[in-house]
Amino acid sequence: MTLALLDCPTGLAGNMLLAALFDLGLEEGVIHVPLAALGLEGRYRLQIEERRSAGLRGLHLAVQVLESEPVHRPWGELRRSLLAAPLEPALRERVLAVFTLLAEAEAAVHGHPAEAVHFHEVGAIDALVDIVGVCAGLLHFGVDQLVCGVPPAGHGSVATAHGSLPLPAPAVLEIARSRGLPLASSQGFPAGELTTPTGLALMACWADRFGPPPGAVPLQVGVGLGTRPLDRPNLLRLTLARPLEEPAPEAGDGDPAAPSCESLLLQQAQIDDATAEDLAFLAEALRQAGALEVFSQSVAMKKGRQGTLLTALMAPELGPPLRQVWWAHSTTLGVREQLQRRWVLPRRSGTLPTALGPVRIKWARLPGGGERAKAEHRDLADLARRHGCSLAEVRAVVQRALEAGEGEP
Repeated sequence: MTLALLDCPTGLAGNMLLAALFDLGLEEGVIHVPLAALGLEGRYRLQIEERRSAGLRGLHLAVQVLESEPVHRPWGELRRSLLAAPLEPALRERVLAVFTLLAEAEAAVHGHPAEAVHFHEVGAIDALVDIVGVCAGLLHFGVDQLVCGVPPAGHGSVATAHGSLPLPAPAVLEIARSRGLPLASSQGFPAGELTTPTGLALMACWADRFGPPPGAVPLQVGVGLGTRPLDRPNLLRLTLARPLEEPAPEAGDGDPAAPSCESLLLQQAQIDDATAEDLAFLAEALRQAGALEVFSQSVAMKKGRQGTLLTALMAPELGPPLRQVWWAHSTTLGVREQLQRRWVLPRRSGTLPTALGPVRIKWARLPGGGERAKAEHRDLADLARRHGCSLAEVRAVVQRALEAGEGEP
């Protein structure tokens, strides 16, 4: 499994993400080929250079548009171009997902149908280069799991094709609202845009979760620099890593299909003075901060009051930051902790091509032989909405692809 960890202390932007991929060693041809398939050959130039930001090195990327008057593309026209271009299916699906999210956000902000959205900033050639390039780069490195830090969005105002807009940009807020994504405080930053709609849309469609990174062994680090000078390094870091929890045989056990044992930290609190909405918000905040599992049970408390026992399981090193989530978002005065052992089956992740589009799959290896597959629910739901199908119909298509042996290593 290829794990990617994105650290974005000064925000997210498409050109910074693409610069980090080039810093990891991505060849320019990986993005020039699909962009040429979209008819953009000779209409842009990449300006990549190594720079320093507050003493730290990295790559800076700027896209030079070679057209005197770049076209403002309606979403319907852009979607037809993406569907008709000879792109790899996995790349087409990823790029369509990012632009669909951007179109829906712009439509909600401006109050008109998504089909009528004219992409100004996001539809210009530089944004096409960023989105196609980042998706092609992540697929090139075989990233099948990505954990993104919580980005600050910025404050103040920004000049756009629609005039001066408040920050965070309206489309950034809409993407965060529609996908339930966290945004970090911009307190202490100078006024200005830190996270762009394109940058957040890319991570909304790629990241498995937002929050602290899991324990992992770093293998490669790519640094992408922002353009604006800040009072700190303006950068993001993309790390390719090996997960610590990658299954391995126990000592003396030569069976690669044998379950392995890992340590987890359990945190619990009994709460009887919170609404159901408050508890749901707390549970989601714990998940976004890195909890592997969050679940609740009804309990009878003192004086006959009905309460809720909320439990979170996490990697032991996440204990301190998740305690802060309890303090910030719950009424509890104490959190119980206990180290536990968990036996897990060997697993692997991958992308399964289907007739409706790619679906991420997790395979678990069973001790008695054979494997058990589970599809990523978010991918099933996205395909159901995109094709107007029921979840049951999408699952049936996925099952046929599994039975046909597609996507097997």
